[in-house]
Formats: sequence, structure tokens, C-alpha cells
Amino acid sequence: MEVPYAVCNQRKRSVLLMIPDWAFKDKFKTNPYTCRQFAFATKRDDKVANMFLSYVAFITATLTVLVQCHDCKNYDLSASDQSLVDMMKHYLHTSRKEECPPGGKPSTSGHVGVTYVRWGMKGCPKGVEMVYTGQVGGNDYANKGGGVNNLCLPNDPENGKPFSAADNAQLFGTEYETTSKFKPSGMRDMSQMEVPCAVCHQRKKSVLLMIPGRKTCYKGWTSEYSGYLLAGHRTTSSKEYACVDENAEPLDDKTGNENGALFYAISTKCGSLRCPPYKDAVEVQCVVCTK
Repeated sequence: MEVPYAVCNQRKRSVLLMIPDWAFKDKFKTNPYTCRQFAFATKRDDKVANMFLSYVAFITATLTVLVQCHDCKNYDLSASDQSLVDMMKHYLHTSRKEECPPGGKPSTSGHVGVTYVRWGMKGCPKGVEMVYTGQVGGNDYANKGGGVNNLCLPNDPENGKPFSAADNAQLFGTEYETTSKFKPSGMRDMSQMEVPCAVCHQRKKSVLLMIPGRKTCYKGWTSEYSGYLLAGHRTTSSKEYACVDENAEPLDDKTGNENGALFYAISTKCGSLRCPPYKDAVEVQCVVCTK
């Protein structure tokens, strides 16, 4: 049978995060699907509704006056009408002040911001909240089909029921394939070691951008971390690019060649890729920026 879907717009939330292999937790807001999502509510929800109602009340009062008016140029508001208009003006003025603090900058005290994965690290940058830490997972490098994206799997999974009949194993740990000969210049040799990750919540920003081919952000943007683009090997199944931290670390001390999903350093190839400005056969840097 075909699979339906729906595109949903949650107007009362500002941050979205899908956590693989993690079900309901009482302290989070969730939806009823297998892949649970939660979002942080902002403190502005009720205030926005109140402001909307105040606008409606103000417009209603104005229309009432206009309907009763035959020659509005010479119409004088009654004391009760003027009192209502003044009250609405005062309410709107004070509500806007509360919503827009001095300087025009939105408050950062509420649960707003952006989330991102810091690939290759167990923690988040200083001053950034860590939602959870875990290990990178994905599809086996030898599988010809299935998922291609990288997942940050939490270290405290809530495992499902036995499911072996389908013969469709697609979730494996991810290993570095960064030997001393085939690694970016700024990354240490961690070949055959598993890759950690951390999901970070940057409360003070509202826009997130990963820039490939650069190690610094453009003017007006703040760097969360920088590193190198890693992906699967070109001779195996496809794997999504990941911006792996330049100070990447292993998940643990194990070095067994267990394969699974694999991270290789990639390089450029001139031709369809215009050189200049790019150069041929060089490592590809990246930076994660917020604003």
C-alpha cells in the first residue's frame, strides 16, 4: 500500500528536533509517531494571542464609531467611545513594549534558538546547551540501498521489540577511515575508531548555516565550530556529507575493524568545479555558523 504524508506547520513552537531510537519522555512535548519529535515552546505564545485579540477589539470599536457616523469629518467621539479608544491604545503600547525590549532585540530567556549536531565531538561549544551526546550511526557502506543520512544516536536509547524477520538491518555505528595517509591535515589518525556526536541547542541564535569550502563565517555570522567534510567513499554506497569538527575525537578506545557506516575525508576535483576559485585535489573545509 502507498504511504501518505502530511506537511505540518506548528505555529506555537520555534525549535524542532528528531531523536532516533528515543521514545516518550515526560519532560518533553512529543507527537505520537514512532520517531519522536519535541519542540521547545516560547513564552510568547499567550502574549501573541492576547495582542491579536486586542487588535480585534480596537478595530471593532473603530468600526462601531464609523457605522454610527454620518459625517465623520465633524464627528465628535462620545466620552465612552474616547475612553475605549484610549484604553486600546494604551494596551497595545504597553504590550509592544513587553514584546520588544529596549534596543529591539528579542528576549533570550525563553526556549528559542537553533539546534545542530556537532559531528565528531562528545560535547558542545562553551556556552551552548547540550541536548544529548551519543555516537554517529548510519547505513552499512556495502548496502546498495536504504538510508544515506547520518544520525546522531543517543547514548541512552529506548530499544524497540525484536525485529529480525525483515532482513533489513540499516543502522550501524560509524567508523573513521582517516589513516595517517588519508586524513585531513588538521585531524589526527583515528582509523577504525567509532565517531561520537553531540546535539547542541544554541539559545542566542535563530538561523543556522553550514558553509562548505570555508573555515570562517561571513560577516555578521558567528562560528559554532569548524572542521572538514567527511562522507562515504566514492566506490561504496552513497553517504551524506558531514561537517566533522577539526578537533574530532573517538567515541572510545576500541579500534576493531567492524566497518558499518564509514567516514572518509574527501577532496576536490577541478573541471565542472571551477578552478579558480577552487583548487584541485585539496581537503574540503567547512564551518557551522549561526546568526
